[in-house]
Amino acid sequence: MAGVSESPFRRLCRRFGADVVVTEFLSAEGIRRENEATLGKLKFSADERPIGVQIFGAEPPAMGDAARLVTELFEPDYIDINFGCPVKKVVRRNGGSGCLRDLDLVQSVIRAVAAATHLPVTVKIRSGWSEELRDPVGIALRCQDAGARMLALHARTRTQMYTGSANWDEIARVTEALDIPVIGNGDIKHSADALRLWQHTGCAGVMIGRGAFGQPWIFREARALIDGTPVPEAPDVHGRFAAALDHARMVQEYERDPEGAAIEFRKHLGWYVRGLPGSAALRKKLHAVASFGEVEGIFHEYLAHEWERHEGAATATVEPAA
Repeated sequence: MAGVSESPFRRLCRRFGADVVVTEFLSAEGIRRENEATLGKLKFSADERPIGVQIFGAEPPAMGDAARLVTELFEPDYIDINFGCPVKKVVRRNGGSGCLRDLDLVQSVIRAVAAATHLPVTVKIRSGWSEELRDPVGIALRCQDAGARMLALHARTRTQMYTGSANWDEIARVTEALDIPVIGNGDIKHSADALRLWQHTGCAGVMIGRGAFGQPWIFREARALIDGTPVPEAPDVHGRFAAALDHARMVQEYERDPEGAAIEFRKHLGWYVRGLPGSAALRKKLHAVASFGEVEGIFHEYLAHEWERHEGAATATVEPAA
């Protein structure tokens, strides 16, 4: 979620029903050295609570220092340790899921963080480093023994990256084995997937990551499905564009570099229009914007064109008068 789970996106997800949010994962070294860019990403607003700050690293002292600083300066609701990221540049420094090759190190990191803060310490793991080292229950039990208060499992190994399917049976086994709450993660593309995972595994909660890209309303839909209440309709094209523009305005207020922020926001725009008629041409225009002001004009042009197209189709089907 690096580069995506920033404050404006978290706020939008909370508005659309996310129960809890977490920051993008941040380097313990960047935090302890008080790197300006890293500390900037630790800031959050009151309407984001409850919120956790997610940190990663492979040096227990550094992780402890980072947890202490985060607790003192930002006071989130919990601190989450990332043992799940599979990205090469993180793993090659033994961070993220790289730690899963050394479970003694995993426990040392958790203990160092727990000793440095009064906040609950949670962890996110994968099912293992590789198929040969795949042992989600064993890894999870060691995390619990080291002091983790909640555990999220993405039921893939690091070597799988995002390929294949998440093994939800492993989430069920971990849920049964642990005394602490277990959060299921992996392959939640639609709200119905969240319900299926919850029913299949008996987990305490469902973590939605990439499934929220371009559809933050997935949270309210999933909440309704799990609660057995009427499911709100997904936004139509007007609602999608309204959410995208609301998101863009929050980003514009949050970022210091308007042009850079607009360029970085292009990926969100592509996600918001995914699946719409003529989305390929629409994405091409949106991926070329250099300012937020251009976005509203492109949306207006698209809506006007779609209205004309539908009106033309309706006119063409009218039977001639006898």
